[in-house]
Formats: sequence, C-alpha cells, structure tokens
Amino acid sequence: MREGYEGTGPGAITPDGCAVELYTRLSVGEEPDIVSAAVPAGARILELGSGVGRVTHPLLERGFTITAVDESAEMLERVRGARTICGPIEDLDLGETFDVVMLASFLVHAGDVEVRRGLLKTCARHVAEDGCVLIQREGPDYHTNVPRERLDPTGFTIRIVSAEPVGDGVDSIHAEYVFPDATWTQTFLARPLTKEQFEEALGDAGLRVDRYLTEDGMWVRAVKG
Repeated sequence: MREGYEGTGPGAITPDGCAVELYTRLSVGEEPDIVSAAVPAGARILELGSGVGRVTHPLLERGFTITAVDESAEMLERVRGARTICGPIEDLDLGETFDVVMLASFLVHAGDVEVRRGLLKTCARHVAEDGCVLIQREGPDYHTNVPRERLDPTGFTIRIVSAEPVGDGVDSIHAEYVFPDATWTQTFLARPLTKEQFEEALGDAGLRVDRYLTEDGMWVRAVKG
C-alpha cells in the first residue's frame, strides 16, 4: 500500500486503497453523457485510470474505441471489450496518439505534485494534435463540506467522513461506502486546486482549457497549446 493510502472491506484492495469489488458495484453516472457530448462520434479514447470499466463499458456501447489503462491488474480483469494496459499512468508512453485522452476520478488532484505533473504529461504525450483531453476535477467545496453523505439511487450510502490537512497543501480524505451487505473504506491523499492552479498545471504540461463542460466546472475539455 502506498504511504498515506489505505482501504478496508471485502476482496482485493489496490495500492491506492481502492476496493475492486466496490468499484464493480458503483453505478454509472453522467460521465458517458458528458464525454459523448464533448468528443466526435466513434473517437479513439485513451482512458487513464479505467478501474473495472464503469465508464469504459457504456462508452464502448456508444461506439467508441477504448484503450483502458490502470495500475491494478485486478481492476483490469473486469474490463471487457477494450484493449487493456496495466501500469502506472505517469510513466505511460505508448508511442501513439488518440482522439481523446480521459483523466477522470479526480486523478489530477494527486497529492504528489510530481505524480500530477506526470499524469498531465502523459495526457499531452498521447493526445493527437487536433484531439482533446477530458479531465474531471473536484468540486469547489470537496475538502470543506465535510462530513457529508449522499444516498446513491441504487441504494448505498457514500460518506466523505473527513478531510484532514497533512502538510504542503495536501489533505487526507477518508471515505466510506456502505451497502446493505458490506462496507468499504478508503483513505487517500488529495491536493485541492483552485481554477487558477489547475490551469497553471495544465500550462506546465503544454495544455490549455478549451472549455468547461459542466456548470460546476468539474469536467474540462483541454487541448494542446
């Protein structure tokens, strides 16, 4: 397990504290709709941090071609219908480019600045000149509106229990996922980024915001330049 990361609950736990079985249970949200509206039909997508394919599979059904990358072999075993690549995202260099590169799951908020830089460099390295990068950011009150919880339509509860500063602008986030038959927890490190800090990080990687795709600013379409 990585330092500062922990996960509990039934089944395999990845190095960053994610529970594989938990992610197989999570419902599909609005991500496929957001992606489909922002990119050309039938685009070739490089999905960084695909997990078990929660978003991968709906995008495949919509006619996209997906290359799914994750550092967890246990996660990728659950992905069907996509090319899969197992390894750290920040080190990825496939020697090819894609119409779309996706960096979802708030990965851009990695606690380690060098990891974040590597993630964004991977995005820039793999996006075609006329392609785009889709990035999911945290909401503006993600670290301050705690504790909070919401009931998922499928019947389980997601709780963000705490966000504790651990130094250098990084918080330790503790989350709980409570199902009728099982409970999982995850503790991980995340770095809040203002809009200005986010856009500066993009610029350092050779990217810039094309437009914000959602009113809350959580989904962003970036391009080279």
